[in-house]
Amino acid sequence: MTEKEINIIHPRPSSIVAALYTLRDLNVDVAILHGPPGCSFKHARLLEEDGIHVVTTALDENGFVFGGHDELVSMLEKVNKMFKPELIGIVGTCVSMIIGEEIREAVMEADLDVPVIDVEVHAGYRNNTKGVIFALESALDAAIIDRDEFKRQKFLLEDATNVEKRHGAASREYLEPSRGDVKFTVAKRIIELLKENKRGLVIMNAKKETGYMFADITVAINEVAAKMGKAGNLVNMANIDPSLGLPRVRHHGECIMNDLNDRDIPIHEIIGGMDEYPVTGEKVSQLIEEKYSDFDFAVISGVPHAIPMDNLAGMELISITNGPRQVIPLKDMGYEHVIVEIDLHPKTLGVNHIVESEFGATLREIAKGSV
Repeated sequence: MTEKEINIIHPRPSSIVAALYTLRDLNVDVAILHGPPGCSFKHARLLEEDGIHVVTTALDENGFVFGGHDELVSMLEKVNKMFKPELIGIVGTCVSMIIGEEIREAVMEADLDVPVIDVEVHAGYRNNTKGVIFALESALDAAIIDRDEFKRQKFLLEDATNVEKRHGAASREYLEPSRGDVKFTVAKRIIELLKENKRGLVIMNAKKETGYMFADITVAINEVAAKMGKAGNLVNMANIDPSLGLPRVRHHGECIMNDLNDRDIPIHEIIGGMDEYPVTGEKVSQLIEEKYSDFDFAVISGVPHAIPMDNLAGMELISITNGPRQVIPLKDMGYEHVIVEIDLHPKTLGVNHIVESEFGATLREIAKGSV
């Protein structure tokens, strides 16, 4: 069976939700879900923690039959009056797309004086990145982003899809979810490695806002190493370039960089922007080959499976992910230790500073009694 023919039977991320998060990254003030009231409820609610209003046209059985054009026009005018937004987004759903709703027609009919990014999307795509691409195409049409940024984003999305197909949650027909290794055991191992005077790479390759918690792992390891007099044994890499990405993504990079500077945590190598997690692997691999090939261990957080294994051979490898279905693929890649920050995503929405991770807290606590 070829890669394209894999019939994945475990739940996969939704293109509708991906479009919503893209609107968030474009700094829309209001996102309208054109569909049933319960569609994408969990993520819609979480996004409200991130500073945008999410509303729904709440189509019922009547709307399924006769359409929801009038409801969408009315909702557009209502949110414009209620929230006074500078940018509005609309996301279609399975229902509104199946019945053939023309979202752009409703936008043209509504009495608005603000730009609107309208995304005609449903959840029937194998790759959730389709929702991102559709949102970006509409943003390009509305002159919210330019063509160069659109091309850059599309390239990154194509690579993100390939990363998941190679070693991620789209790599097998079914992946059993797992909580990974015990954090206490892995934390003890890192302390042992530092006590043995081993040299380590601490690499954060995080996806957008998840970096607020993955950065804490970098902080915790460096704090413990400093207490042990081993700070010089570590080299830190991170994809926190604040000059790259959509508006909110650049903001995340700047905030994390400021926090690391305030805590005197040096980033020796900046490996890209916070939306470049699928493509940073080549740069990381090149840096290791040229400068760090004799290091003893590596701790890679965020999207570890995007980093090629070639130049990591011979190192003891520790990975931290927030995906329970990512544990088995990472073990198969060669990671001795894989841990999961299971509650990461809800805790990194709506924040502007580094958030303590469970693994970071565990490492700090163990270090109190052993350092």
